[in-house]
Amino acid sequence: MTRKARRVSNSPDTNQWKTLDKDLGRISQVEYATAYVARPLTALGIALAFIVVAGLAAALFFGTQPGNLIVIAAAVFGAYMALNIGANDVANNMGPAVGANALTMGGAIVIAAICETAGALLAGGDVVSTISKGIIDPASVAETQSFIWAMMAALVSAALWVNLATKVGAPVSTTHSVVGGVMGAGIAAAGFGAVSWPTMSAIAASWVISPVLGGVFAAAFLALIKSRIIYRDDKLAAARFWVPILVGVMAGTFAAYLALKGLKRVIHIDMGTALLIGLIGGVICWALTVPLVRRQSRGLENRNRSLKTLFALPLIVSAALLSFAHGANDVANAVGPLAAIVHASEFGAAAGKVAIPLWVMVIGALGISFGLFLFGPKLIRMVGSQITKLNPMRAYCVALSAAITVIVASWLGLPVSSTHIAVGGVFGVGFFREWYMERRRPSNAANGTARRLPPEERRRRKLVRRSHFMTILAAWVITVPAAAAMSAAIFLLLNSVLV
Repeated sequence: MTRKARRVSNSPDTNQWKTLDKDLGRISQVEYATAYVARPLTALGIALAFIVVAGLAAALFFGTQPGNLIVIAAAVFGAYMALNIGANDVANNMGPAVGANALTMGGAIVIAAICETAGALLAGGDVVSTISKGIIDPASVAETQSFIWAMMAALVSAALWVNLATKVGAPVSTTHSVVGGVMGAGIAAAGFGAVSWPTMSAIAASWVISPVLGGVFAAAFLALIKSRIIYRDDKLAAARFWVPILVGVMAGTFAAYLALKGLKRVIHIDMGTALLIGLIGGVICWALTVPLVRRQSRGLENRNRSLKTLFALPLIVSAALLSFAHGANDVANAVGPLAAIVHASEFGAAAGKVAIPLWVMVIGALGISFGLFLFGPKLIRMVGSQITKLNPMRAYCVALSAAITVIVASWLGLPVSSTHIAVGGVFGVGFFREWYMERRRPSNAANGTARRLPPEERRRRKLVRRSHFMTILAAWVITVPAAAAMSAAIFLLLNSVLV
């Protein structure tokens, strides 16, 4: 460096600019850190604002007399519960589509929010068994105040448990959380004799039935896609034949499901009629899809990447339909305890079945949308990409499995969980891929037997993360007992403090 250059670099103006750059750099880092810290606080603030608005809505409908304060408190906790459902349960429907890169996170949240709200308000149950499908007998908790405290304890415990599960990244069944909360409060209020143990046994059996059925169906569809499309010489020709069939099966399944759920307010639909509606809807959808797939496949190369393109749109539609079905089916169960408290406060008596007021359903529907938007991405990533790697074909198998399993379970009268079915489908796809890779591993040239891989290579080829598998399994097993224990403790506390 010359003497002139050294003079310029050491001049006061140059040093001043260097100091200014450092100060600006510090300010930008502070701004970045502030934004990083404020992001979760913003979500929390919006959630608290929604909870407050729910309480104000209840006060508007019922007034602020001392006897109505319990309804306002129940509305607050009902909104809290709905937020947690959106943060946890909805991820099961949108996670596979996001993990397969068929949808962006923002697109998935928007579609799920619209479809969940529409399902809850248009096809949601107008009558719900607020004692969660007969878990406890209302006659055993005949005293109105005890019944209200029991439902309040069930609502609070279920919301707390789902919140905790979301925090640790475990997708759990909100319906099972409510079931456990109602059972625990019922036992605390009236003893073990108040619980219908055959019903609880059936629900316990669903812990196994739901994920196993979901996993088996998903693995079966993936095996079909592999054998009939992926490993064919002309993949595109095979896809032109099979993709419309798979789309027709999905459309027919949802047509049957929505006929059972959505038309029951207008006309009674039995299973046979619903299946006929599903068959007609599936055939129509198949006929419409054939030319669309044929046109979409023009110019595509004969490779697996082209197949992902053909499955992307059907996967998005199936995820939207799953969200609609979830809103129609699960929201009513979640706000059931709130509806029971409203009914008991208004009429002064407990009831096993009550009509859900529209404002209660609105709280449930909007709470799910806010919860999904504010806190849902964590569980969406967990289900979509952290359990096993998904692409549009595998994710479509999960969605199709969830739809068919719900229909089969309804037909057989099995109390299954949509959460367990969807996550079980993800595990089924992952474990099937592990088995398939093990079956196709290189063989020894000398004797033709499969070459045994070294332990490190076998661990690397495990396509399902075992840590997530064990965490989710443990959360499923303890959901009902944990919610029941929390509910019993909350009921005893309320009963001792406020009575």
